[in-house]
Amino acid sequence: MISAEIIKSIALQLEAGDLSNQSLAELRAAYPKIHFTHCMDDDVGTYDAYANRPGYNIYLVDGRGHCMKFTTDISHATGLVLAEVNEDD
Repeated sequence: MISAEIIKSIALQLEAGDLSNQSLAELRAAYPKIHFTHCMDDDVGTYDAYANRPGYNIYLVDGRGHCMKFTTDISHATGLVLAEVNEDD
């Protein structure tokens, strides 16, 4: 289960470095039960972010069913989408 405290810890870890393939690999190793996806924020569409952070937004994903889907319910979240924000847009 993903908690608000875990998401805060992940955000702090990313803010200490950057959002990159290396940082994603480190997150996957540190939190093996959480599915992480990295994309550009404009690829997400109209879903509401769980958290807006400097340079990226965090979205919750529910993977309990056959297909992954975005959710706003943290109690159903099994993964996180870390969506990079292009400051030029």
